[in-house]
Amino acid sequence: MLFAVILHEVAHGFVAFRLGDPTAERMGRLSLNPLPHIDPVGTVLLPLALVLTHAPFLFGYARPVPVNYLNLRNPRRDMVLVAAAGPVTNLLLATASAVLLKQLAHVSLPDEGPWTPWLVGVLTPVALMAQNSVYINVGLAVFNLLPIPPLDGGRVLTGLLPRPLAIPFARLERYGFLILVALLITNSLDVVVRPVMGLFLHALLS
Repeated sequence: MLFAVILHEVAHGFVAFRLGDPTAERMGRLSLNPLPHIDPVGTVLLPLALVLTHAPFLFGYARPVPVNYLNLRNPRRDMVLVAAAGPVTNLLLATASAVLLKQLAHVSLPDEGPWTPWLVGVLTPVALMAQNSVYINVGLAVFNLLPIPPLDGGRVLTGLLPRPLAIPFARLERYGFLILVALLITNSLDVVVRPVMGLFLHALLS
């Protein structure tokens, strides 16, 4: 979970840096050190609460990486690339985890080898972490690609829409959190998120 949310944010900052905005780099947010990225609520309390309440999903977020879109060389196009960088990174992590999981599934150990208990003790948690990584990263990617500002999908859509439509759509960002809460309470998100997650998981794990 920690790698998923941190690399998601670092990807936003790194792409923005390559496209002309040094804001995240100057603030030390391109580091893989988790401390600058930890949000007390999104990185610690929310995931912990979901685990303790046995929620059917695990979700969290890191401190958003600051991006000044005015510094980008082509703000409308580059906004799309910066926003898409986070979910794409999660999908790459999910793919790498799925490959690792499949490789571990084909490891054959001797039944009574001297190293067998030790290898089982090491490889089993690694396989479980890889499996959880696939689910977590796919879930984060699909959720963040929802076309609701301020989620990444909302910013991607803002950059792709014609300007007369993009401006009023971007104004929805002030209500984005309320929209998400309403969708979560009514289980409406599940109708969209679960089938899309299922497609990705089938492609990666089958």
